[in-house]
Amino acid sequence: MIDLDERDHQPAESNPTAQDRPVTRQKVVLGFVAVFVVGALIGGFAVQRRASHEQRERNLVVALVAFPQSASLGSPTFQTVALDGGSDAPQVKMTGHLVVINAGPAPITVRQVAAERPGMALASAGQPRLSPLGGTGELVVELLFECSVAFFQEPLPMAFEVETEDKHVREVSYPVTLAGSDWQRVAPANCGSA
Repeated sequence: MIDLDERDHQPAESNPTAQDRPVTRQKVVLGFVAVFVVGALIGGFAVQRRASHEQRERNLVVALVAFPQSASLGSPTFQTVALDGGSDAPQVKMTGHLVVINAGPAPITVRQVAAERPGMALASAGQPRLSPLGGTGELVVELLFECSVAFFQEPLPMAFEVETEDKHVREVSYPVTLAGSDWQRVAPANCGSA
């Protein structure tokens, strides 16, 4: 017969591996948490570095569109000016506005504009203009030209001095079409009176 009430009445010995299991589990969990935190920090740093790199690349790209427009406070003013040792042809000085559209990927400040070709010169006369992304601004310009030069038929390459968000100044060239503009319509009449 088997006595079912019989038990081993020996005291239970402490099992060191059983006590180490919770400690081992805690170490594994802490290890996973540490790896996760380090991975998140490295990933965050990489994302921030990439965003900074992309911002620097955006600042390198400057694209704009420009076209002449008459003065907003009435028509452009003209006057005959004396030549500085040049030809004897009469010259006309015209003040007008040049519309500039920021077609680039970041805001820019157009600090100044200039253009020169035989018989004519153009320079900005007003303050720099901030142009947000896709924004439009106007620059006041003065145009000095000899009446004998037909420069309105070809686009005029203008050099724009532009400051980007990173405070770097770049020069951008853009050919501006003057043919058909208010500048072309008004200038010949004033050349006839010059």
